[in-house]
Amino acid sequence: MNKMNLVLQAPNAAADALTRLAALAAPERVVTLNAHALRCEGVVLSDMLKATIDAAAEVARIDATFIEAGRTLADFKLVAMDMDSTLITIECIDEIADMQGLKLQVSEITEAAMRGELDFSESLKRRVALLEGLDAVALARVYDERLAISMGGEAMLAGVKAAGLKTLLVSGGFTFFTDRLKTRLGIDTTHANVLEIEGGKLTGRVVGAIVDAEEKMRTVLRVCTQMGIDPAQAIVMGDGANDLKMMSVAGLSVAFRAKPVVRAQAKVALNYTGLDGILTILQ
Repeated sequence: MNKMNLVLQAPNAAADALTRLAALAAPERVVTLNAHALRCEGVVLSDMLKATIDAAAEVARIDATFIEAGRTLADFKLVAMDMDSTLITIECIDEIADMQGLKLQVSEITEAAMRGELDFSESLKRRVALLEGLDAVALARVYDERLAISMGGEAMLAGVKAAGLKTLLVSGGFTFFTDRLKTRLGIDTTHANVLEIEGGKLTGRVVGAIVDAEEKMRTVLRVCTQMGIDPAQAIVMGDGANDLKMMSVAGLSVAFRAKPVVRAQAKVALNYTGLDGILTILQ
């Protein structure tokens, strides 16, 4: 008999909504984690129960996570995160394109790539090519005026750092943003694409190899090797199809506000809770 824990949480979840959802799981006991989260322990997991809980949780706008009993942050040594639409709320390239009046064209390509309908490297080249001639000051404007940390992002980072975990930001976006976030948030390691700039303007090209799905996975594995840890000791967070390969090598994969293809393959999906929802799950 496969007994699991079920963590139920949402930012404004009412106690009665959580209790009703918990009852569907027929747990051996229920532990209150905070005002908006419960842990149901000793749940006999089946495909039918998971489907029932998932459907009811979606209607109630509550995140429902099945996880092995006893798993805590202490089981992990590294948190690796995607940047755009994961650690931050925007897709930087879409906002840069907006400075060119090309946001619609670029965001359509971005969406298709994130759904897995377009090869990421090819889609990035196409999008960056549209930025040719844009004054590089547009990058600073996007960072200063539009970039925001996702809900719970800073609390999540504080929690994992306090638990002794290292942090990695690996992005198909650009070093202009990852470098600044590294300093601002105290992230240990970053890896992203380099936009070519000549004479203060974007050339429409990326310098060097593109950080695509394969390179994201290689980066996670490389950092794990450098740390002397097994990839099973890594938590990997992402939202798009180009995050799936790095998520697949992790001990715990977290889909944050993710595309359906990513939610379906991740072990944890945070659709309503902030990034710090992972701290609740692993407490």
